Amino acid sequence: MVTYRNWQEYSDAAKRLVKESPHKVRYCTKWRHELGLLVLKVTDDSKCLKFKTRSSLYLNRFEILTRQLLELMHNKKPPPPPPAPVPVVASTGAGPAATEGAVEGDQAAAAAAGDGTAGGGASKSKKKKGKKKK
Repeated sequence: MVTYRNWQEYSDAAKRLVKESPHKVRYCTKWRHELGLLVLKVTDDSKCLKFKTRSSLYLNRFEILTRQLLELMHNKKPPPPPPAPVPVVASTGAGPAATEGAVEGDQAAAAAAGDGTAGGGASKSKKKKGKKKK
């Protein structure tokens, strides 16, 4: 965790951190009334930047920095995930003809069942009930 004393250094470091990883960065502001202390914190879980002040002169700068950071974070689309590797199936040596025959055999078994379902179960349609009479 780095605590900055110079506003310009903190502002530049915070913007740089947000530009590096806008989807991981969190920006936290805390006002400690009993101490009159404003604490600003920007973190991405690996780097943590803090700025503490008691001066009211930094309030306008704080608002400007907040707007700039929100603009940097706002509406950024995450990068697309890397393509998944295609699984390689070990061949049994039978070749593609054996697998085609197995598929045709399954279709033939479904046709032999006569009802058009692969599982062989009977497909029954339910009768609709009429409206109740008053």
